[in-house]
Amino acid sequence: MLSTAQPSLPAFERVYRGQFDFVLRTLRALGVHESGLDDAVQDVFIVVHRRLPEFEGRASIKTWAYEIARRVALRYRTRAARHAARHTELPPLLPARDDLDDAVEQARASDVLQRFLADLDEDRRRAFVLAELWEMSGREIAESLGINMNTVYARIRSARTELDRVAHRMQVRNCLLYTSDAA
Repeated sequence: MLSTAQPSLPAFERVYRGQFDFVLRTLRALGVHESGLDDAVQDVFIVVHRRLPEFEGRASIKTWAYEIARRVALRYRTRAARHAARHTELPPLLPARDDLDDAVEQARASDVLQRFLADLDEDRRRAFVLAELWEMSGREIAESLGINMNTVYARIRSARTELDRVAHRMQVRNCLLYTSDAA
């Protein structure tokens, strides 16, 4: 006789402990401001708790948690943008010179990465972000996006090639700037 019992669902506590750090990193990287990060994490796990009985196991728990976190982050970024439009804040005091140099370099790198990601088509961007920033496996990405693994790897390879081109253009531009400054 065939069993019609569903596979056992993971316990919420185990999902929470196993995915907490991943969800926190995901929300932070998806642009949730530090001031709302704790609330956003709580919102993700409220959804996880409520929807866990519906989890069918077609994707990994990590992939499922990522999709929930992505939706929560979108809501938080939308709220933050509305709030920022209504309120203006004084800029913070300037940090020390060394800290300022580091902050400028980090801001430049972040700007380059944001522009690179914005210029990628949606398919390559999603595969690249899941692989490089979220460190998901090819199998997890394929499950999350509903595509085969060869397509995942092709998209990631294409995005990495494009990133190499961007980096090369920046190196050439910087060399030209330094050469013209020295002359």
